[in-house]
Amino acid sequence: MSSITSENFLAVALIINRSRDGPAFVFHYPPDVQPVTNHPKQPVESTDEDGDILLQRLAQPMSRDITATDGGGSKHRHHDGHLMTETGSQVVPWERVAGFPTRDLASILTPARSYHKKLFQLSLDPVHCISYPIHVPENGKWKRHKKSNKAKAPRLSEENLAPHETEPPTPSVVISSESARDKDGKKDDVDEEKRSSMTMFNLVFILNPKKSEDKELVDALYHNVVKKVNKAYKYSQQHCEFVWKESKRILLAKDRAREDEKSMNVLWKELLEMSSLAASVHDIYEAVSRNKIATLHLDTPAGVLTPSVQIPAPFFVSDLPADHDHSQHGLWLTTANSFLSHEQLDDPEFLDKNFALLLLEDEKKVVAELQADRDPTTVSMIEFARLAKPTMSFYQVGQSNVLTASQVRKYAQHFIFWRRAIAIPPLHARDVYIVSPNCDLSRLPKDAAEWQRAFPLAPPLPNFLSELSYTPRPYKTFCPSKPHRPLYLRMLAWLLRGGWVTQLCTFAYVVVWPEILYEVEYVMEAEELAAAAAATATAQDNNRNDDQPSPSPTYAAPPTTNQELTTQDDPDPAEPLPGAGDEPSPKTRVPAPTSTAQHAAEMARLERIAMKAHREAADKATAHARKTPPIPTSRPSVNDSPHLAGLTPHIILDAKKATGKESRYLSAIARRLKDDKVKAAWSVMCKYFDGRCALERIALQEDMKRKETWTLLTAMSEYLLCTRHW
Repeated sequence: MSSITSENFLAVALIINRSRDGPAFVFHYPPDVQPVTNHPKQPVESTDEDGDILLQRLAQPMSRDITATDGGGSKHRHHDGHLMTETGSQVVPWERVAGFPTRDLASILTPARSYHKKLFQLSLDPVHCISYPIHVPENGKWKRHKKSNKAKAPRLSEENLAPHETEPPTPSVVISSESARDKDGKKDDVDEEKRSSMTMFNLVFILNPKKSEDKELVDALYHNVVKKVNKAYKYSQQHCEFVWKESKRILLAKDRAREDEKSMNVLWKELLEMSSLAASVHDIYEAVSRNKIATLHLDTPAGVLTPSVQIPAPFFVSDLPADHDHSQHGLWLTTANSFLSHEQLDDPEFLDKNFALLLLEDEKKVVAELQADRDPTTVSMIEFARLAKPTMSFYQVGQSNVLTASQVRKYAQHFIFWRRAIAIPPLHARDVYIVSPNCDLSRLPKDAAEWQRAFPLAPPLPNFLSELSYTPRPYKTFCPSKPHRPLYLRMLAWLLRGGWVTQLCTFAYVVVWPEILYEVEYVMEAEELAAAAAATATAQDNNRNDDQPSPSPTYAAPPTTNQELTTQDDPDPAEPLPGAGDEPSPKTRVPAPTSTAQHAAEMARLERIAMKAHREAADKATAHARKTPPIPTSRPSVNDSPHLAGLTPHIILDAKKATGKESRYLSAIARRLKDDKVKAAWSVMCKYFDGRCALERIALQEDMKRKETWTLLTAMSEYLLCTRHW
């Protein structure tokens, strides 16, 4: 994933729209946003004539407006104080962002209501603006009807935001009983004025992305930061008009600073100190541009609102990054996360059984920090930190009587969101671990010293990594003795935390050998011949029944000639029918039957077809009888009988989706498994033979012992094509 830096993330800006005064550019950070000059600006096209004029004006060079001369005659492109142009007009430094006038930017960054709570994008090439506009409700009032004031809502904090959620839950605040109480005597007209003055606010993120990272950067920023921050602002505006009140304070301070010719640095410092809204814009930019977690503190009249947002930092890669991509080197190399399907990601039970928690810091340090927090909820979090070992799945942690499964998931999400832990497949001494091809060797001297401090009795880090680089084998073979295993598993967790090692996993497909292909074809052909023979016998029986004399009918049989059918009341056939040219009634007109010659020809044609089919069936039956009957062997992979020549093995790419012939192949393999236990396990384990599910995870998912699992898999190995990678 493309990372966000100060180079491609230019600024954050807050724009509001007012019912009477129109759009206003409230605040932006950083204060000095220079024009982007990496390639010429090409404004976006618009079908609106006024919009074209505005964009053309935005794209004009800014030197004429802000270039000024000091006493020495030198020209300045950037300034902190106020300047006077040659025409005598005052140039205020905060009224241009990225080279564009803020007044004009405010106009085009005030989208219509149709963009309410939707992705809004504006391109002023190369500058790209994205936002999530929030409009006043249809009734013109920001405040919602209060349902109840009895229960206090919990404060929005890091615990309310799970890292996997696309959208955070509706933020809430700690309500002050005094500030939340409705005051009698507040005039309706004053309240209405406050509610209707601001009709929209829009927190805009100004980017300068490369073309190759444009979509990826926009998606990551929009879903993880833009939407969530605007929703938090919307909540604060609905409950106490926080955005509008703070915006008025900021705009008033800027107007006074303009009159007093206050420098931009001084003004921005004052705004950040006096307004928590301005401070939140600062915190968003500083944290996101540095790939940190932005924890906002919105000091609203109703209480403190503390949402936390971030773009999740990658902690693993599924494939080796390019040599020039140094940002990915040293990350954990694994496909454990990338091969998960949507069904698996939505299944908490699957995730609980297949993943464990690996703290990125020492457990004692994490517990000490939690103990310093007096919040009662930290007691159970401390227990989770102590119980959640990298060798235990979330499911196993939840089996204790201390925490419930939901608590385990909640606290795991908490630690992962705050980048204090990562989710890994549980470590096990029987699994195979190798030195990661993505390890960062430049960190070896520093990490070797930390390794020696953490494990003074262990071999030096270079020596231990060298041992892991030989022929892969189960990790337990590196332990001097069984009592040393807990220590060596802690050493393994340390290595995985630093990206030094990765697990070597086994993936399998079902391979169908020629012997089984031949057998299935032979059986299907025999079934087809038997069905054809049964159909022929049935037809012959029907024909014999038709040749038997039938009882005399009680009605006149229809003629077999081409004469028209007549009734007793019909006139002589030789005489013309009355009313010639009129439409005959069904009583007096019946279609003529097929002639004798046509009938005979049709019967002869059908007979020829039947004889041909009979000959072909006979030839096919004869050819089938001459074939060698299939004989199951104990090793189909080495069966080189002459009747199998020309057949090539078939690979079933996904055994759990097998249909038709492939399902017959699986059944034929099951019949060859002699042990009943292995035969029963075959139908259960087939769903893991798709080249994407690591066989090491079967024991976790099926709640089996690893030794028993591998014994069963070994018994099936004749019919598995295995590959090994991370």
